[in-house]
Amino acid sequence: MIIDLARFMDSERACWSELEKVLNEMERHPGRRMTLEEVRRFQYLYDRTSADLARLMTFAAEPGTRRYLESLVARAYAEIHEVRERPYRLAPLQWFLGTFPRTFRRHVGAFWLALAVMVLGGVFGGFAVLLDPEAKEAVLPEMFANHLGDPAERVAREEADAGPGSVDHMTAFSAQLMWNNIKVSINALAFGMTYGVGTLIVLFYNGIILGLVVLDYVAAGQTTFLLGWLLPHGSIELPAILIAGQGGLVFAGALIGWGSRLTLRERMRLVAPDMVTLIGGVAVLLVWAGLIEAFFSQYHEPVIPYALKIAFGAVELAVLIVFLWRSGAGRRELRTGRSEA
Repeated sequence: MIIDLARFMDSERACWSELEKVLNEMERHPGRRMTLEEVRRFQYLYDRTSADLARLMTFAAEPGTRRYLESLVARAYAEIHEVRERPYRLAPLQWFLGTFPRTFRRHVGAFWLALAVMVLGGVFGGFAVLLDPEAKEAVLPEMFANHLGDPAERVAREEADAGPGSVDHMTAFSAQLMWNNIKVSINALAFGMTYGVGTLIVLFYNGIILGLVVLDYVAAGQTTFLLGWLLPHGSIELPAILIAGQGGLVFAGALIGWGSRLTLRERMRLVAPDMVTLIGGVAVLLVWAGLIEAFFSQYHEPVIPYALKIAFGAVELAVLIVFLWRSGAGRRELRTGRSEA
């Protein structure tokens, strides 16, 4: 076969350079996982470079180019057929900004179910206090005892105080909030072992509490106070609990195995990393929510204007939504709007 060697090399050099750049990146970051589109592109570059090498082997000229291509093909072949365990590198930021939101999107159906159950619980709690104002005394747990009685009286007491207390007190309060919320979240995920029944109960019950408190304050004309109090931490705390419930439903789905031909052990092996990722991300979110609740949400007018607190909570929620739906997305996912399988 007769080819114009100079033109051939000029036309193919971009492909070789791209393959070399990909290989250099893989060697610099051996723990990085490629997306499906990146894998396909890498395979294409390897196949094309291998074909170019085969064509150049028929020429005695350009021994330097031949050696260069042999090196590229050998490196690519080694990466493709590597069987050794890649070294694990602790990269918490990469995990939180990439792995966590991708895992969330991969199981987003379970999140919507968790949200629906909590909303249903909220509606039930709202109707309960609407029909029987004394219901909150029977439903609210001990830690919500300060919400018993007239909401207007509590708002008046809160606004009369200059602040919620000393730094030491608020630090202890923050730790208590984190511990309680993380415990609720772990329960929501762990109760997936009951084939999801326990997870649904936890979500429904927390929805009841939320609906009961919300309607109680709204009916008393304290909506502004309620938004200024709940939004700064609730815009993170409630989605975190829902994500924990999402993890519990993923657990339950693996146990039930509808439509799957895999064994229970295989199904659990597949979802275990995702459950760990979800509950780990939940813990990070709840630490932030606990700090905000203790050191920001508990300060009311005249210390901090309600408008500022509401705006802060709304921005937090918007950032969280964008983060969960877009952070860590590859080009294919951004283009199609679907998460990687």
